[in-house]
Amino acid sequence: MIDITKDIQPLTTFRNNSVKMMQRLKKTKRPIILTVNGKAQAIVQDAAAYQRLLDLAASADVNEGIRQGLEDMREGRTRPADEVFEEMRRKYAIPR
Repeated sequence: MIDITKDIQPLTTFRNNSVKMMQRLKKTKRPIILTVNGKAQAIVQDAAAYQRLLDLAASADVNEGIRQGLEDMREGRTRPADEVFEEMRRKYAIPR
């Protein structure tokens, strides 16, 4: 959730206090909206939060999921389903 009293800042404030602002980003995990002449121009966020957004977008996008699955196949990161099912049967003592 964005806190409009803290998370919307003029670009000059960010520029003049960048170390402090970066520390706040790491601590709060909330993005900072930077303004120029009172209008939003950019958003700064910590790298882990951005990666989480990318991961969420990828999981929500069916085409991206298919692309990742095909890439996994090409890269050999898959196993036959019967092998996985047999492993699960053994692990959880599931009868045939």
